[in-house]
Amino acid sequence: MAREQMRVQVLGVGISAVNPESAVEAIEGWIETGQRSYVCVTGVHGVMESQRDPALRRIHNASGLTVPDGMPMVWAGHRVGAPWMSQVRGADLMFSVLQRAAERGWSSYLYGGADGVPELLAQNLARRIPALKIVGAYSPPFRALTPEEDEEVVRRINDSGADLVWVGLSTPKQERWMAEHRERLDASVLLGVGAAFDFHAGLMRQAPGWMRRHGLEWSYRLCKEPRRLWRRYLRNNPEFMARIALRPPRLTPGDEPL
Repeated sequence: MAREQMRVQVLGVGISAVNPESAVEAIEGWIETGQRSYVCVTGVHGVMESQRDPALRRIHNASGLTVPDGMPMVWAGHRVGAPWMSQVRGADLMFSVLQRAAERGWSSYLYGGADGVPELLAQNLARRIPALKIVGAYSPPFRALTPEEDEEVVRRINDSGADLVWVGLSTPKQERWMAEHRERLDASVLLGVGAAFDFHAGLMRQAPGWMRRHGLEWSYRLCKEPRRLWRRYLRNNPEFMARIALRPPRLTPGDEPL
């Protein structure tokens, strides 16, 4: 079985046993073969939200890929015999796939972010990747869309002819949105990349490389956004450590029932 088809079971969430290169190759394969799927970018936050919401856990496990955004996911993989795994951060995956998109002629639609963010993101990406095709951008309101508004969003995205739909709504909203819209959208791949919108729009600085490599990106982000994130980290990190000690990860075929 191909390595990217294997999953590391972390508290019931199947984290794909991938690295940045194999993740991009898998996505390219879907587009070339006409497969339609979605990608979750998941760390401790996503895993812990999935403990409280079985539907969210099922969404993660039904994805084409649920990539290891946080270093604890990578360490879990190494522990159970997947040494090829490495961190696949949303911002890095987005840029790598968009570089490949420019080479292959794939088009992208940007959905999410605060008002004006997807347009700013499109401008910044176009400067960095001149051949990139961005065929639409939309910032939805923070409230729930009406059925009519949602139908209009689907129509706009499908009419754009996008191959890739980038979703920047944060976890767990973006995962739910992708699962709900996967069958209604013609694009080959939906990718939930959260804060990558703000990073690549130049609105938020990323943690230094040494912090990311040592699993300390959460502390950097906490310092930058304490009011928004302190409850998340205070609740999730200790609980994750306690649960993983009682329920060790394991490596399984990706299609094994959970």
